[in-house]
Amino acid sequence: MIKREICGELEKCARLLPVVTLLGPRQSGKTTLVKHVFRHYSYANLEDSQVFELARTDSRLFFKQFSPPVIIDEVQRMPNLLRDIQVHVDEDGTPGRFVLTGSHQPMLQAEVSQSLAGRTTLSTLLPLSIRELGGELSRDELMFSGFLPRIHAFRLPPRRVLSDYLRTYVERDARQLINIKDWQRFETFLRLLAGRVGQIANLEGFSGDVGVSAITLKNWLSVLEASFIIFRLPPYYRNFGKRFVKSPKIYFTDVGLAAHLLAISSARQIAQHPLVGGLFENMVVIEALKARLNAGLEPNLYYMRDSSGVEADLVLEDATGLRLWEIKSSMTADMSFARNLRLLRKAIPEVVSADVVYAGEEWPLPPDGKFINFTSMGDAALCGGEEDG
Repeated sequence: MIKREICGELEKCARLLPVVTLLGPRQSGKTTLVKHVFRHYSYANLEDSQVFELARTDSRLFFKQFSPPVIIDEVQRMPNLLRDIQVHVDEDGTPGRFVLTGSHQPMLQAEVSQSLAGRTTLSTLLPLSIRELGGELSRDELMFSGFLPRIHAFRLPPRRVLSDYLRTYVERDARQLINIKDWQRFETFLRLLAGRVGQIANLEGFSGDVGVSAITLKNWLSVLEASFIIFRLPPYYRNFGKRFVKSPKIYFTDVGLAAHLLAISSARQIAQHPLVGGLFENMVVIEALKARLNAGLEPNLYYMRDSSGVEADLVLEDATGLRLWEIKSSMTADMSFARNLRLLRKAIPEVVSADVVYAGEEWPLPPDGKFINFTSMGDAALCGGEEDG
């Protein structure tokens, strides 16, 4: 098993409150992780039809058969079970009695907020991080293969795994969450999003290409976000007036899925692909997100762009101020990469650091910044974060 960085956070959560809730996309490794961390717990998988029926028809017998401490997998399939868990923990509030996992964020979070408020912690597990993989793969291999644990644990062909993932999980979840009658149009929408990673998605512009209304596309985007397929990076514009862009940018939680949707068939194609910059930016932004979530911290991640196009690709707000990063797929340092960072740092007093993330070696960036290799983005995203959290 690949050691996951969130293990310590889950163990800490289980010492604090009676319920630990772990969210995340399908195939991100939630089941393997909780079985490893909580190896002595009983285990109930609500994807199992017999277990599901028992929970649906006789919850008393269910909790007798799967007595605490227990892991309940895919709990979003039976949200009513949360009320029974509430009764159990109100009777016995021993920390760590229940470990819940779920794949649909808003649905499960709404139920948890209603039934288990003050009784649970919420953590999120995304696919593997670059740090968890240990630096064995190159920039292009990482973008092609993506970060689903099965691909790396069993050395499986990325294209086959990602194709199955798209059909088996993405399509099924989409059909469960919303009535999608034409999967081909939904897949066309996915491919259009993949072609615009790191950009502001213009749903009105997509409407004609997909053949559905912008309102429908907005609903579809919400479904993709609910299933952890895409991540919306919000803009940072506090106190900066109307001259700052206020629409989110779109990234895929797994860059390998984006590459698959773009019909990239090998790692060798990445370097020459016209979207190599967007895919690289996608990978770096999600690496920062993973680091924050694995440490149990709020993401606090944004981008910044003013009306004249001056932009920082990634912004972290912490207790000390704003940390900015420009993201470039290049392997060669170029001082021109920092032009926007210098302009923003000069204009915004809250900026405390401004660095360039790229695919080369660490290098000074005068007067007080640096070029950092993308494999260090996880560490950079935690700078000062442990104290903040």
